[in-house]
Amino acid sequence: MLPHQSFSVVPQLPKSLERLRELAWNLRFSWDPETGDLFQMMDADLWDECGQNPVQFLGRISQVKLEECAKDDALLSNLERVSNDFSKYLASDTTWFHKSEASRGPSSRIAYFSAEFGLSPCLPLYSGGLGVLAGDHLKAASDLGLPLTGVGLLYQRGYFQQYLNSDGWQQEKYPTNDFHNLPLRPARAADGSEVMLHLPLDDRTLLVKVWQADVGRVPLVLLDTNVPGNPKEYRTITADLYGGDSETRLLQEYVLGIGGVRALHALDREPDVFHMNEGHSAFLVLERMRILMERDGLTFEEARTASGASTVFTTHTPVHAAIDLFSTQQMTRVFPDWMATFDQDAEEFMDLGREVPGEGPFNMAVFALRSADATNGVSRLHGKVSRGMWKHLWPGVPEDEVPIQSVTNGIHTQTWISRGMRELFDRHLGRRWSRDPDEASLWDAVEKIPAEALWRAHEVQRQRLVSYVRDRMRAHLELTNGTSVEIANVNEVLDANALTIGFARRFAPYKRGNLILRDVDRLLAILNDAKRPVQFIIAGKSHPKDEPGKKLIQEIVQFSRDERVRGRIVFVEDYDMDVAAHLVQGVDVWLNNPRRPLEASGTSGMKASANGAINMSVLDGWWDEAAEEHLGWSIGNGEVYADKETQDQIESGALYDLLEHEVIPLFFDRGRDGLPRGWIRMMREAIRGLAPVFNTNRMVAEYAQRFYLPTAARAHRLSADSWKGGRDLAAWKHRVTEAWPNVRVSEIESEPVAECSVGQVLPVRARVDMGGLAAADLEVQLYHGEISPEGEIEHAEVVPMVTDGAADNGSFWFSGEVPCPRTGHRGFAVRVLPHHADQASSFRPALIRWNSDPVGNGAPELVPA
Repeated sequence: MLPHQSFSVVPQLPKSLERLRELAWNLRFSWDPETGDLFQMMDADLWDECGQNPVQFLGRISQVKLEECAKDDALLSNLERVSNDFSKYLASDTTWFHKSEASRGPSSRIAYFSAEFGLSPCLPLYSGGLGVLAGDHLKAASDLGLPLTGVGLLYQRGYFQQYLNSDGWQQEKYPTNDFHNLPLRPARAADGSEVMLHLPLDDRTLLVKVWQADVGRVPLVLLDTNVPGNPKEYRTITADLYGGDSETRLLQEYVLGIGGVRALHALDREPDVFHMNEGHSAFLVLERMRILMERDGLTFEEARTASGASTVFTTHTPVHAAIDLFSTQQMTRVFPDWMATFDQDAEEFMDLGREVPGEGPFNMAVFALRSADATNGVSRLHGKVSRGMWKHLWPGVPEDEVPIQSVTNGIHTQTWISRGMRELFDRHLGRRWSRDPDEASLWDAVEKIPAEALWRAHEVQRQRLVSYVRDRMRAHLELTNGTSVEIANVNEVLDANALTIGFARRFAPYKRGNLILRDVDRLLAILNDAKRPVQFIIAGKSHPKDEPGKKLIQEIVQFSRDERVRGRIVFVEDYDMDVAAHLVQGVDVWLNNPRRPLEASGTSGMKASANGAINMSVLDGWWDEAAEEHLGWSIGNGEVYADKETQDQIESGALYDLLEHEVIPLFFDRGRDGLPRGWIRMMREAIRGLAPVFNTNRMVAEYAQRFYLPTAARAHRLSADSWKGGRDLAAWKHRVTEAWPNVRVSEIESEPVAECSVGQVLPVRARVDMGGLAAADLEVQLYHGEISPEGEIEHAEVVPMVTDGAADNGSFWFSGEVPCPRTGHRGFAVRVLPHHADQASSFRPALIRWNSDPVGNGAPELVPA
């Protein structure tokens, strides 16, 4: 039955408690424990029952209880203190950004688009690491005072909740989110009206309601298609995160990209920089180009140049199989208006996102890479992997120079640190660690924490983890009518004093969640050592359509039910941010064993190390650059194997060796005072060495300094004077592209020496046929380095050449010197690149000419450094 009228019911708060409202509707409560303490003081049981959701809590607490709280002097005193701190936080003008030069220059407003955001367990708009990273990104941007707005989708059911059947097989259920009991509100335009977007789709109109969640100082704009007035098939577009088929994904990404740009315009939040967190939002580029063409009168190429100049793309995908691909039929059905504006037919439009023109589907990663002038991977190794993965988009460019950089991920430390560790850090490091977690000198004071205090704080967290796991198991048994014996036996599960190893992540085959089961006899010997007890706590979900991932979960669950290990290996169902927090705060060792190099970054190990756990990981993702002997243990030495079976055999053996000979002995090596001082020393080193580097304050500041601020400044230059700079740059690109077939290195002059002494230089002159271009349009370089056994230049360095003036027939001479810095077999080549002061990179136009390539556009394949 449809309602005659709908309306929202809001809490009726006594005047003295009114300030609870602003605290409840701002997600800062998710990283400020004192805000949560306020609601817990009012009714601890109800607070836990509501999943620590303050909006639902205020809607369910009785009016009688509210009136009692309104007269509680202790509560009111705490409310005043917390509320004043919150107000100061919002109004602060002493943040990192406010103190930077950028805050006094042209505007640098950033829009951060992501398909998922993990901000709090009570706002389930995430599936895993990508969303949690996006949530931490917003929190750090708030702490730093960065003028950033998040843009995402508001899922009616979010990601699934996991439960296991009697065979240990993953099942999924999809509870419905009640938006009116979540910390978000309808977004409103300047005139106070609720924002509703109207997007064209199938010759009809798709209505999209815009909501807003506040993340400290940062607004998060969320788009919702479950709107009265939409047909049923439209209302379900934003029903599930990563649900449905390819058609659903296309429509979700259409809403995110196209609707996201329109929502920002409707809210008068037009940004200077657009950051695409993965390729799901890449359609935003189409909408921005349409606006630039229709509003500002730019041509297609001018709009493409202008849009790219203010776009940042972060790829998280190290494998082709994870990329969204759409057919010609799908794309032409959804985007006829954009094709008409661009004056393109189907093939021309599809080529914007194809790897090879005229062939294959529309690839969202390819489109994003081509559409953003600034691109990056999410760890140093992932940047390298991405350059190798996408080097064919820049033919002739050496792999290590492909224009994909890297910014290593981090964590929002305040969100993930345990209460006990927070208090310990406050006492011994001072409170600045939470405001400036990226300041390394602050963490040196970890050495001052007494060994006993650090160990006891960690032991308390392990005990809480064990209790938490038991409580979840007990609640599950009660819900599923478990026997009284089964419920009583829960108290025998896990040992609060055992060495506790955690493994939690998405269950996909490449993450090898079952590697620890490779040699059951060795594992049994480890688990059944009564003098040195060891236990594993495992959690994670598999995508509903990933049958191999589900089989991995089943294998672990069934093994955990073996009487020989019962209570020593536990699988925790329904992995979410709450489970993750308890795990990373309570385990002693964090295990990570993906197939290198398929883990783009990973952040769970960073969270664990900030809480004093020690990492044991394959050298992949973030650990590849973080690993040092005193900070944790590495499984293998970074090898990549062609045969998976061989790799699993070798690396499982290395894992058992580490446990048997290093990890377990160190943990149980106790002094007369019962303290494992060697272990505590390693805890200190891990916290001090990793916490100041792998945090989102460092990460977001790095994005700002290397991408956001330079991108905003460049976009302002190009847009000035009715886009004169952008038009000029587009015209230059067109001119250079037309002339490029006639650009070549026609002659090289150098002394034919067989040997050079260290420190000498080899003079070189090169004659370049300019193809009608000016010397200022080109950059001529000496590319020199060692000669590999295959006869190719490797470990190359670049020396710019300068023009000696015009020769004849439109040619120019350029000269330079090849240095001889060390002994060995060395060589050089000459190359030509397009040059313009306003282009983001000389490699961006994908034009390069080598002396060995007078007619094509490629160079000899280089061995990467």
